[in-house]
Amino acid sequence: MPAHPRSGKILLGSALLVYQCAFGDWFAIARGAHDPPAACRLRPRDGFFISLLSRTARRRTPHATVPPVKSLKQGRRYALSPSHYLFATVFLLRLIVLLRLTGSAFLLPNSGDMHFYNEWAQRILHGQVTEHHAFYGLPLYPYLLASLYALFDSSPFIPGFLQAILDGGTAVLLYKLAVKIFSSPAPPGHPAVAGPQNRPRNFFKRYRGECIGVLAALGWGFFLPEEAYAAILMPTAGLVFVFWFVVWQIVRRREAPAPLGSLMLGVLIGFTAMGIATILFLVPLFFVALFFKWNWTGDTRSILLAKAAAAALAFIGFGIGTSPCWIHNYFIAHDPVFLSAHSGVNFWIGNNPVATGYPRFPPGLHAGQKAMLEDSITTAEKAAGRSLKRSEVSAYWSEKARAYIKNNFGAWLKLLLVKAGNFWNAFQYDDLSIITILREQNVILPGLKFGLVAALAIPGFLLAFSKYPLSRWVAAAILLHMASLLTVFVTERYRVAAVPGLLLGASFGVSELWQNCVSAKYFRAALYLALLLAATLFVSIPQKDPGLWALDAYNAGWQALQSNNLPLAEKKLNVAYAYAPENAEVNFALGNLRLAQGNNPRAESYYFATLRLDSNHEGAYNNLGILALEEKHWSRAAKLLAKAVQQDPGDAKTYYLIAQAQFHAHDFQNASLAIARAIELNPAEPQFHALSEAIQRAQATQSPR
Repeated sequence: MPAHPRSGKILLGSALLVYQCAFGDWFAIARGAHDPPAACRLRPRDGFFISLLSRTARRRTPHATVPPVKSLKQGRRYALSPSHYLFATVFLLRLIVLLRLTGSAFLLPNSGDMHFYNEWAQRILHGQVTEHHAFYGLPLYPYLLASLYALFDSSPFIPGFLQAILDGGTAVLLYKLAVKIFSSPAPPGHPAVAGPQNRPRNFFKRYRGECIGVLAALGWGFFLPEEAYAAILMPTAGLVFVFWFVVWQIVRRREAPAPLGSLMLGVLIGFTAMGIATILFLVPLFFVALFFKWNWTGDTRSILLAKAAAAALAFIGFGIGTSPCWIHNYFIAHDPVFLSAHSGVNFWIGNNPVATGYPRFPPGLHAGQKAMLEDSITTAEKAAGRSLKRSEVSAYWSEKARAYIKNNFGAWLKLLLVKAGNFWNAFQYDDLSIITILREQNVILPGLKFGLVAALAIPGFLLAFSKYPLSRWVAAAILLHMASLLTVFVTERYRVAAVPGLLLGASFGVSELWQNCVSAKYFRAALYLALLLAATLFVSIPQKDPGLWALDAYNAGWQALQSNNLPLAEKKLNVAYAYAPENAEVNFALGNLRLAQGNNPRAESYYFATLRLDSNHEGAYNNLGILALEEKHWSRAAKLLAKAVQQDPGDAKTYYLIAQAQFHAHDFQNASLAIARAIELNPAEPQFHALSEAIQRAQATQSPR
């Protein structure tokens, strides 16, 4: 598909939009301002870009150390603040990773959640806007991808480019939060200007907030997991930007927003929830700020009415923001689902007898977004004995989770503690294994990992709690995000949204240690180091489940197998098997590898090992049935394939294979029933009709007994 003729302008406009949200007074009207300040008005004599830059340029006080940059117009000067340079630096780092990715074999997704999002977007692009069911997966990101594919082409590069812009905006928000929270006020009775009477003894004390902000923003630029997630088809970058934009709006204000401001923030949170619902856990923080932080003018009665009106407008905003979801589900699919019906199965995966706090799939469900969603529908309908609406599927899994919690309340409380520990733990549970894969292929740059950031952040927040009250809002946002994951499970990409806040705490802690050492305050420096040691021990608690350590090797081996890189698949899957020889999926993958290598006896042995570990494994039954077909063991093939179809009654291909086995075994009556079911499920397949005609001819020529 050819690119949109104005694609370059659209990309530039997107960059400027994120830049303006992070830098400027985009929500000036939310503060009650009706006219933009003079510095924000465009002047006809200025160029377009220079005008926008002047609108967002920071006004420097006389003690500013960053020199102004001369404009293209004679006599005009425009100051570039550190925010501009941080935006450009982080954006450039993300762009380098994206360009490296385009030169690798991993730009086009062929598995996992990236493939799920891309496939959904392609269906939308080709006219399948709705499937007339309630959404079974949050729809915002696929629909945005489809829009980008329509404007440009079906390449993951453009989404990655826009995600790089969003990450640059997040770096700016970090800098502005640090300046707001940690800047040292001027001494009482002295103006905040440079001069001998008002000059701090050292540069760092004078620019504490700015230094912490620069350190945190650069930490975000070099945070290893986000380097990977910002480059691939994943909504993480958008969630992180909106999450911390809302926190910034809460922290920066002293006065309450105008009514339209509350409405707009509600719309923003609701709209983002259609992509990642965990942002809804920021709503309590917003209401606490609304009722207790922001100042209101008027008498007691008018203030209470104003607060109630602002809260009501925020709720209306949530409804408006999420309206595409619930309007589709209620009025098009006729199914009472608010956002997505897959919440029930996620709740069950995170709260079941074999749950570990990570996404360990219970029997009957397989890893991968698409496979898990399909399995959850099939299993629920099999249990009910009928076709179910998506809301009924969600209710089935939610009820199983609630029953587990009710009957095992003590064990569930321990599970919550395990999840909380997993959230802070240095172990990197990347369910996609994309971080390891891209790092091994030298796509992403070396950088920080979660464990180091968390260990530095914990003592930082403890020291900042009383000295810098605004830091408590950042800590509260982190804890609320953690609470959102306690309802389900913890993965690396799920907890990334907390990292910008943790970087603020970590940067403050490092700055405190430096200043205390320089100022010879050794007791406070020792206190920080003691807290750091305790935090390091906490986040470094080892994970003893060998299956967790096998994850990256398994995913890398499976991806190599799908791309027919058999030597790499052999290497990675053997590592995974060494860690977890009793894992059904590892044995199944090794069986597929042996099958691809032409070693059928070894493949069979791995498939039987898979069935010993998971007696309902559809793939193992299916592949053993195909091997039996190749060996012309017709009766055995029919039995194995019948076991496979019990796990997925909607698989037309398996019914076709059963009919084929029964046809060769001269069981024409059952073969006729099997092929009829296959044609019912997929009437457009010519092979099915050809086999049906062959069975009918065989029945007609069969002599009576």
